[in-house]
Amino acid sequence: MKDFFTDSVLLVDDNDTDNFIHKRIIELAGFSKSIIVKNSGKSALEFLETNVDIPGVVFLDINMPIVDGFVFLFEYDNFPEEVKQKCKIVILSSSDNKKDIDRIVDNEYVVHFITKPLSEESLEDLKGILKK
Repeated sequence: MKDFFTDSVLLVDDNDTDNFIHKRIIELAGFSKSIIVKNSGKSALEFLETNVDIPGVVFLDINMPIVDGFVFLFEYDNFPEEVKQKCKIVILSSSDNKKDIDRIVDNEYVVHFITKPLSEESLEDLKGILKK
């Protein structure tokens, strides 16, 4: 039986190609047993509100229509403490806007920022950060 780092992750990105690639990388790296993909911040928030199985890691894109990464984090602040304790939010974005990056990594719920594309190396680095 494979030893996974976390039971489940939530991948939130409006780009279906990125979701396909990132899901495959997470699978190949053996990072998570279950990968839930949501193509909007709104559907990700709804998933977290209604699901009993809270993912250990949320990979969140910054730039999405309607509910972007900033709005997601603003709404996430209203979630119960048990959800916020379990979910570790990792920004996974291609944004190179320093203002946006500084603003989002300063959020108390964001544990790390990864520049797209996700790689097995960045997942290994993330494991070290999350184990602390």
